[in-house]
Amino acid sequence: MGVKIIASAALSVLLAPGAAMLGVAALVGPAAAGSADCLWDDLATESVEVVGAVPAALTAANGNGASVTLNHRQLTRAATVIAVGSSEQVPARGQLIAVMTAITESSLRVLSNIGAYPQSAQLPNDGDGGDHDSVGMFQQRPAAGWGSVENLMDPVWSARAFYGGPSGPNHGSPRGLLDIDGWQDMDPGAAAQAVQVSAYPDRYAINRPVAEKVLAVLSGAGVVSGTLSRGNRGFDCAQLAEDQTGSVPGGLPPGFPGALMAAAAAKIGTPYVWGGGDFNGATGGGFDCSGLVLYAAYRASDGRIRLPHYSGSQIHAGLAVGWSEKRPGDLIFFSYPGAGGPHHVAIYVGGDRILQAPHTGDVVRYGTIGEFAGQMMTIRRLG
Repeated sequence: MGVKIIASAALSVLLAPGAAMLGVAALVGPAAAGSADCLWDDLATESVEVVGAVPAALTAANGNGASVTLNHRQLTRAATVIAVGSSEQVPARGQLIAVMTAITESSLRVLSNIGAYPQSAQLPNDGDGGDHDSVGMFQQRPAAGWGSVENLMDPVWSARAFYGGPSGPNHGSPRGLLDIDGWQDMDPGAAAQAVQVSAYPDRYAINRPVAEKVLAVLSGAGVVSGTLSRGNRGFDCAQLAEDQTGSVPGGLPPGFPGALMAAAAAKIGTPYVWGGGDFNGATGGGFDCSGLVLYAAYRASDGRIRLPHYSGSQIHAGLAVGWSEKRPGDLIFFSYPGAGGPHHVAIYVGGDRILQAPHTGDVVRYGTIGEFAGQMMTIRRLG
């Protein structure tokens, strides 16, 4: 199962009153080694944790296709929400709902409300909101019993209040997420609405794709068919640690690399859709780059390879291959210089050619390595 990476000393600071201005170092632990990139049995019941450094920025498309960019401070707020959820042992699905809600309510900002509570301007904040009598990252109302203005301007307190449950500060009134019967089986947008009781109940679901990417980037988890997963699902961790081949126990079907390229090529012309693609075909009407790769690998391996739906995790699968040793069927990961991980993955088909799902507005197609001149390139071999 998961490796807990937030030290108990850090937790005591994290949950202390007045912890709103915690530094990033208190929120994240070192990247977990070994098993962190390997099999997790079931993240439906496991929390995810923040690993590594919080990036300077992140851009994702929401459910309406609009581009959303979050800066370092907003991502640090998201890290707080995830870290609090981990400390409370909230399942990853609950952490996703919390991040999705905070994006919707405040764009992951701690908002004052000078009109309703002039004193809120004197508390640490990321700007003024002014929505009725709501304050903080989750736009909770002191008058509704969520806590004092000072409480709700503390992102740690407000996250704990949103999660609720036996250790929540409100003891079930108002109800946090964990106080709602059957929240695990609810659509995430409906679960968020059950907590927030908003006049606009449909707005939370729009930000689900953004929240999924935030969790993926901050925790190293991926999203597979709407379920959070981590690492090389379907691989045997002990074998990977021993021989680093990345081969699936029992070997791959004959002709695997060719079958992988053929499976991907069969989707040429399919629209690019961020978050699209699963083990059985396109979801959401298309594929993104990692969705195309996970689909093709799964189909070509007779279901023995189940990659995560995130290029930053896929890059740890299989065997590292030198540039001069690459061959058709290998995966090429492209990274901007200085970036913490890849932004794109493609299937190498020979010469200068690749097969890829490039970006929004494009389709699955052949391309060239030259399109990514000046970027760092990493090769991994699955078979």
